[in-house]
Amino acid sequence: MKIETILFDFDGVILDSLQIKEFGFREIFREFPNEQVERLIQFHRQNGGISRFVKIRYFFETILNRTISDSEVMQYADRFSRIVIEELENSRYLIPETIQFLEKIYRSCNLHIVSGAEENELRYLADKLGVSKYFITIEGSPTPKGELVRNILERYNYSKEKTRLIGDSINDYQASKENGIRFFGFNNRELQKLEDIEYIESFDLILNSSNFCTKSG
Repeated sequence: MKIETILFDFDGVILDSLQIKEFGFREIFREFPNEQVERLIQFHRQNGGISRFVKIRYFFETILNRTISDSEVMQYADRFSRIVIEELENSRYLIPETIQFLEKIYRSCNLHIVSGAEENELRYLADKLGVSKYFITIEGSPTPKGELVRNILERYNYSKEKTRLIGDSINDYQASKENGIRFFGFNNRELQKLEDIEYIESFDLILNSSNFCTKSG
């Protein structure tokens, strides 16, 4: 059965942004004890597909055991965005093999971005980096990723059997599972421990598969 639709995570799949976003979290929480900030960084590394809004709230409510209002979460999120976005506009953070893959398939596959990144910032970066042209839609947080996936499947009436999600985190895997679609792990070998996934060692190997949508001509 030929794959017709692919949903892409953004950070870690299209853009190598992990270190920049770690720096952003360290900066917005620099007045807090380093040990507590490091706990957040570990949570961030283990949950790449979760939005900054959730991570900020986790820092206060779980690590600090303090309450935080929605408006305070937004203030921290805005500071975070200002810190990281200028650096991430640099095309050197694009993952070359992913861009080459997109170039080969975007005319014959239905491609969408479903990301934990803040949606307006995500669309801005996609435009700035020249990758918007590959995708039908680009969608991000604060809507949870599982809901983003479900909305796309329903809106476009895509076949679940012919849809795949490519991601680099357990959260991406969970979003695919809750929506009944297959998952391709990428750029995180810890994902190879999961059952019922395919791991991308090379996009060229996927393109050589007979059941994969490829560029016509």
